[in-house]
Amino acid sequence: MALWRRTWQNTYPEIDFAGRLAWWRDHWRGLAGTACIIMAEAKSEMVGFVTVDLATLYLDQIVVAPEHWGSGLASALIAEARRVSPRGLDLDVNTDNARAIAFYQKERFVITGDGINPRSGRPVHHMRWRP
Repeated sequence: MALWRRTWQNTYPEIDFAGRLAWWRDHWRGLAGTACIIMAEAKSEMVGFVTVDLATLYLDQIVVAPEHWGSGLASALIAEARRVSPRGLDLDVNTDNARAIAFYQKERFVITGDGINPRSGRPVHHMRWRP
């Protein structure tokens, strides 16, 4: 939870992610029951993770510690997500997160539509990767 909060807080400093910890705990419990969770460690510390619901192909979370941004870790996590979900991956990304959108496009995801994040009210792109 600390990694999730720290990473998102770095991306969106204007949002109080500490105030969302109760929501995240509940959300994580739901993910743990339905999703494949792949974690990355360095020096015995978790530095990233990705979650994929294999039934729906939905990639709900990809989190990489800010000090590992640009290291290739996010691409390695996407590669693992593809390995466990070879039929494809779907995700939502905030439309104002240009860094993430560029990363997903580099990883061959395409924008398939737009929507609104029900939690934050922020506009999102629906993105998809298929083999």
